[in-house]
Amino acid sequence: MVDGALRRVLARAEGGKTLNVTEVELLLAARGEDLARLTVAASRVRDAAMASAGRPGTVTYSPKVFIPVTRLCRDRCHYCTFATVPHRLSAPYLSMDEIVAIAREGAERGCTEALFTLGDRPEDRWDVARIWLDEHGYADTLSYVRAAAIRVLEETGLLPHLNPGVLSWSELTRLKPVAPSMGMMLETTARRLWSDRGGPHFGSPDKDPEVRLRVLEDAGRVSVPFTTGILVGIGETLEERAESILAIRRISREYGHVQEVIVQNFLAKPRTAMDRSTEVEFEEYRATIAVTRIVLGPGVSLQAPPNLSDPESLPELLAAGIDDWGGISAVTVDHVNPERPWPKIELLRRAAQAADLNLAPRLTAHPKYVRDAMSGSGRWIDPRLHNHIRALCDSATFLADPAAHPVGLPWQDPDGGLSEHGRVDLHSTIDTEGRTTDRRGDFDQIFGGWSEVADRAQHTAAGPTTTSDFAAAFRAAERDPAGLTDEQYLTLMTAEGRSLDAVASLADDLRKSAVGEDVTYVVNRNINFTNVCYVGCRFCAFAQRRTDDDAYTLSLDQIADRVREASALGATEVCMQGGIDPNLSSSDYADIIRTAKQAAPGMHIHAFSPMEIATASAKANVPVRDWLMQMKDAGLDTIPGTAAEILDDDVRWVLTKGKLPASEWIRIVETAHELGIRSSSTMMYGHVDNPGHWVGHLRTLRDLQDRTGGFTEFVPLPFVHLNAPIYLAGLARPGPTMRDNRAVHAVARIMLHGRIHHIQTSWVKLGIEGTRVMLRSGANDLGGTLMEETISRMAGSEHGSNKTVSELAEIADGIGRPTRQRTTDYRTDAVALSQAAG
Repeated sequence: MVDGALRRVLARAEGGKTLNVTEVELLLAARGEDLARLTVAASRVRDAAMASAGRPGTVTYSPKVFIPVTRLCRDRCHYCTFATVPHRLSAPYLSMDEIVAIAREGAERGCTEALFTLGDRPEDRWDVARIWLDEHGYADTLSYVRAAAIRVLEETGLLPHLNPGVLSWSELTRLKPVAPSMGMMLETTARRLWSDRGGPHFGSPDKDPEVRLRVLEDAGRVSVPFTTGILVGIGETLEERAESILAIRRISREYGHVQEVIVQNFLAKPRTAMDRSTEVEFEEYRATIAVTRIVLGPGVSLQAPPNLSDPESLPELLAAGIDDWGGISAVTVDHVNPERPWPKIELLRRAAQAADLNLAPRLTAHPKYVRDAMSGSGRWIDPRLHNHIRALCDSATFLADPAAHPVGLPWQDPDGGLSEHGRVDLHSTIDTEGRTTDRRGDFDQIFGGWSEVADRAQHTAAGPTTTSDFAAAFRAAERDPAGLTDEQYLTLMTAEGRSLDAVASLADDLRKSAVGEDVTYVVNRNINFTNVCYVGCRFCAFAQRRTDDDAYTLSLDQIADRVREASALGATEVCMQGGIDPNLSSSDYADIIRTAKQAAPGMHIHAFSPMEIATASAKANVPVRDWLMQMKDAGLDTIPGTAAEILDDDVRWVLTKGKLPASEWIRIVETAHELGIRSSSTMMYGHVDNPGHWVGHLRTLRDLQDRTGGFTEFVPLPFVHLNAPIYLAGLARPGPTMRDNRAVHAVARIMLHGRIHHIQTSWVKLGIEGTRVMLRSGANDLGGTLMEETISRMAGSEHGSNKTVSELAEIADGIGRPTRQRTTDYRTDAVALSQAAG
């Protein structure tokens, strides 16, 4: 019975079918003739993988040096001999000179990779590590790793590959500019091996599978070429092993960043807690390699460490599906497995020849990512590394150039980040000529695997139910608008018909008591200084590749001209935001502010979303607080609370591949408020979300306002769908309904009562009549004149990009309300307006 089921699954595998966990588990048990069939199928996928990488018939390896930055670790893995205790080391960390010396010897011996391996956050466990870092001027281990990587780049030319363990989204963002690639073994998704006493990972906080899966996903969101893998034989069942392989497949397909997967066999080591554990037999190991190759498909490189198997078995590893040997060093030992010497390159060459394959050196980043960098894109590899890559790569194959010799090169910002580029008249021609195409040129690559995204979207769009009685919830809102439970707010948010009319009427009454009858507006100008962006937000139709027809970047002179034009037209504010262009330098943001202030000294500068702040501060390698202080000193007044979308990560990871997590958005905005930099707050709704998310988002904003008092207003932003990638892919709703819009504006007024006084409504997204409805549903502000607006227009909004003061007045006149001009911080007195106008 089992044999029959196995052979049916084998046939499916041979036919290239997608396999589920039960089928993968069956294949892992293949032996004898079944294993022979399995490896033949795997070798075909291997050949396809080599061809798709642009190296048909060629197995690769990376000539490297192994730099053990520190062998101290806060974890206690029961099989590990790399991690040790302080008294066994001469120093907690290798010195900077020692690190550079290892790299320099590697460069002299023809290496191209500097592998940085170290224990996870040793300063959290060992006082000597904390003291050493303090004495040497580093805030943490990762700061030291970053500094060391730059020294290696500048003094030796080797390319760093960083293995510092568990990293957060912000830490990955901070390290990406200094390394073409990074890595972290998943090892296993079997949580019991971490949580149960006696398990190999018990007592190791960084080995929680949920934590490690989050790192893999965050690496994808930050677009880091990433190496991961499984550790075979540490006590996992075949089903658990299958689940681990499939988890890597899912994440790899969704983000496209997993460049190689290592299938590593566990070896029991003396003087460890697992020194008597049984190692997997070679046949089982071969089956695991073959199954992993078939499951991952040809888009990912597969590796088996050659020093952990007997030399005579290397041809069989190739036959099982591997196409890469990983890093090989003629200079340093494998510090994780020092008892297992690296094989000679000639031995690997003979093994390849026995399989009718060639052997060639590669760089630490695989050809797909090197090719992208050499095209000028900063999507995968930071532009500050492009010259280092170019010096070592073969321009035809994007592997390592055997004739190249590493030489230290400056690690610095690229030139031309804010030079004029592309369709700089888009702000005006978008209304007359429209877009060149309805989608960017890399639509099928930048946004990740749509099938995986579809599974997430189906989950997030399913709305919660409420059993709360509407009449009771409404009476509670009349008594104490800000005192309801989330379920009661959800009842109001989902109201329809006359119930919704009552909610909107209550919101309008609260608006009157809070801010009066005036409909306010600000005379401002939007200046989107670039739309070049590689983050991969699936809702965004504004972002373009640098080579796309609709891409543009403004020069500082053009920004100054637009600020002066705005000032001449009576503007008191310029709102400046742009795409996350890797070619922007760390100094460009302050230059933008100074340029605007010089052009119009009295102009209020409202600039840079939390996403821009996160990436710019990481690029500058300074804490967010310090970066914001630098911007404030340059003339920044307030920041827009955009990039919030929905502050729920389940929704965010459907909407965007690479944007900052909700917790990071909150941290950045809270930091700005603490520094006296106020902000707006926003919510984009009506896509793959549901009313429960809207209530949760408003609750988050309300709690933050209670802590800081820094929000000036709340701006509901209806999703504009027409050109949005996630809508074009068939995964998002066509924006919110009018019912949704009324409910969001009204419940926002109710929930935020007494905390955020001003609720803005977007004429750009809703049009004149829709805006009037919102002004009768709790809103009191029209936002700005804008003068130019490309983000909503690129998405397909048909309500223009500019309104005069008289046109804004007409909107309010239509419902019998007066208008009043305001400043960014909602002052309406003549003195304040005069000062703001300069």
